[in-house]
Amino acid sequence: MTQSMSKLQTLYDDDYVAWCEDVVAKLRLRNLDNLDFENLIEEVENLARSDRRELRSRLVVLLAHLLKRLYVNLPDNVNGWELTIIEQRQQIKELLQDSPSLKPYLLELLPKVYTDALELVSSEYRQVEFPNTYPFDKDINLLLHKKYWIDT
Repeated sequence: MTQSMSKLQTLYDDDYVAWCEDVVAKLRLRNLDNLDFENLIEEVENLARSDRRELRSRLVVLLAHLLKRLYVNLPDNVNGWELTIIEQRQQIKELLQDSPSLKPYLLELLPKVYTDALELVSSEYRQVEFPNTYPFDKDINLLLHKKYWIDT
């Protein structure tokens, strides 16, 4: 007998973890008749959106710190900026390894993300002239590995 949709919706609304466990159990049993398809579809769609948002956020941080490292003359901050660059690159590489289909999205994001990163660093360091156009490689491998402050 099929569970009522209102009961499934109530579980989804009242206890998300219990709802997830219920969905997993039903999937394992191939009990498709009693799955909460509406919320399951929404959750799967949200997974992809979440990875895209994380990639975008990490790119903004990466580009902002690359700009700081290259254009802001504050030697005491260099180590912290480089550590942030390393961390963001590692996390972006993991995202791309787990979801290679995000690579074209990353390339598509670069102009907008650069504008956001530029706005951040320009507000923080008003006296510094940063390039108005994207100055880094569009090759993902280079962007995620190159030490621009050494390789220039």
